[in-house]
Amino acid sequence: MNGTGSDKLWDAWFPLLRLEGSGTRAFLHGQTSADVNAANESQLIRSCWLSATGRLQALLEIQLDSSGADVLVLAGDAEALASGFDRVIFPADRVRLLPIKQQHRQQRLRSELSNTSWHEDVQWSGDASRSKTASSQSTAIAAATAPTTASAEELERWRLGLGLPLGTGELNGETNPLELGLGEWLSLSKGCYLGQETIAKVAGRQGVKQQLRCWQLPAEATTTAAPLTIAAGQQLLQGDERAGVITSVLASEGRYQGLALVRRAALEASHLQLAGLATEHPVEIQLDVPAGFRDPELS
Repeated sequence: MNGTGSDKLWDAWFPLLRLEGSGTRAFLHGQTSADVNAANESQLIRSCWLSATGRLQALLEIQLDSSGADVLVLAGDAEALASGFDRVIFPADRVRLLPIKQQHRQQRLRSELSNTSWHEDVQWSGDASRSKTASSQSTAIAAATAPTTASAEELERWRLGLGLPLGTGELNGETNPLELGLGEWLSLSKGCYLGQETIAKVAGRQGVKQQLRCWQLPAEATTTAAPLTIAAGQQLLQGDERAGVITSVLASEGRYQGLALVRRAALEASHLQLAGLATEHPVEIQLDVPAGFRDPELS
């Protein structure tokens, strides 16, 4: 389940919040999951905005500068984020929240990702605060292979292969970042932040109840006489036991693939059955760990 090659770009516009004031760094450190205090101004910070109970609300990219920070909402409700920030900003925080605007963003598609490659491959157009970095990124993106904008299907196939939880089936206010493999988007060692207590418990002795997995339907399963219907929300079975739920589906040219949240007891299974199909024999999907799934650093 490899993603689209690096000759393609994710090219889109995203909501952006601007925070200004000398207390911006400390405020974002306490309101998001990344170690913002330890970041430098040339660094593109990936972070999560969580509920008080550790549920994922939004995926963010943060860029600090000398007068504040830009917060790009990669997935989630930007208006809810702005309202959430506004509710907890007090005069003593020395932070001012500006109105939401739209930001043009490009990212080269790779089948493997890391913090370093994400930083190198993402460009915010017209980003003066990262002028040197953005300039080099722009040159790199434009060079050699002359990448073209990925189609919606190419982008979705890349997302599914990496396991990026950008869809409503994964980012629905009910999941936590550890279940979704967002270990590189949060810090377990930075101290108190919104949702930190729950995340610490889950990362410690409690453990996650489910994890994100890629799935695909083997080619032979599509030759069944009865038409197949696979949809988000469809249950997965291991024998007679519930084992998980489909969260995203991509159907193209008779091929089916997607993401699923699989219960802890079934995480070692290579195949699970699709529930609710009117077929003579059970239909099984094949499971793999997403290429982008990461557990957090415990140090």
